[in-house]
Amino acid sequence: MNAVLLYGKDDIRFDSNFPIPEINDDEILLRTKSSNICGTDLRMYFNGYKNVDESNPLILGHEFSGVIEKVGKNVSSLFTKGMRIVVAPNIGCSNCDLCISGNNHLCSDYKAFGINMHGAFADYVRIPKEAIQQGNLIEIPESMSFQEASLAEPLSCVLNTFEKVGIRLGDVVLVMGAGPIGIMHAMMAKKCGAAKVIITDLSQERLDRSRKIDPDFITLDAQDLKREIMKLTNGKGVTVCITANPSPKSQIDSLEMLATNGRVSFFGGIPKGSDLSGFDTNLIHYKQLVVTGTTRQSLMQFKKTLLLIENKLIDTQKLVTHSHSLSELDKGFMKMKKGEGIKHTLLFVK
Repeated sequence: MNAVLLYGKDDIRFDSNFPIPEINDDEILLRTKSSNICGTDLRMYFNGYKNVDESNPLILGHEFSGVIEKVGKNVSSLFTKGMRIVVAPNIGCSNCDLCISGNNHLCSDYKAFGINMHGAFADYVRIPKEAIQQGNLIEIPESMSFQEASLAEPLSCVLNTFEKVGIRLGDVVLVMGAGPIGIMHAMMAKKCGAAKVIITDLSQERLDRSRKIDPDFITLDAQDLKREIMKLTNGKGVTVCITANPSPKSQIDSLEMLATNGRVSFFGGIPKGSDLSGFDTNLIHYKQLVVTGTTRQSLMQFKKTLLLIENKLIDTQKLVTHSHSLSELDKGFMKMKKGEGIKHTLLFVK
């Protein structure tokens, strides 16, 4: 089969003869129909990833959907060959308090496709017993395309943020970052009843694309942002800020642009060792700010997101700007690094 493997920092290799995964009686073989490139994939490529090297390469890809190609004889009869499936990528241990409470994505012993087990930058993916039993495989409604289904993963990460930070009717929301995740945050904020949705980014191209996706979005250049925010809010600041980028400066600046009793979600993780010396916790104290963070998504949030997509409440396909073959994945990475386009997907042979 065709596959792309990560061997280390700046080292991915296309293999047209990689073995199709063998499955045991408790597993499923999925034929990939849609897979997307995520910012996490980009970071793993340019920075390398723990335990991934020449002797232990990894197939990336955790946003994916496909068709069941083969079913082990011990697998539930709920799953049959030809079934259209989308996969929630995070698999917990099933035994810890977090897993039992429905937070398998926070399990300290979690596994994830494309992170610490082979993912979907390949023609086929082996689905282990644990993923089947925990409910990670969800049938795709007939009205939904494979691409729409595969975009449920990033959108469900966004839903996790919204359930944590809470968007209320009339909120003024600032999203810092106009990549796919940032625009998804903006789309959901509007759907939740935000009075104003403001997006900022260093890339004018991405700001322009944001306005094309929804002309109601207010787009601001990152230069002199605080002054512009105060003008738009009559000096009050925004009620909610979401930092959808890996910038320490965004986290520091967000506190200054929040109104009293405001809420901020640090969605984008920042590099280890980042300088946060300007982070003024007195602003949290005296303005009574609520600071939250989220990562990944629960299985229930993943399922909720599929309902949003199925009922056309969030049109994720508006974000897709580029498609690449597996053999040209490295070119896709370079385009993403330059900030070209919004969401990049991979093409698979029908």
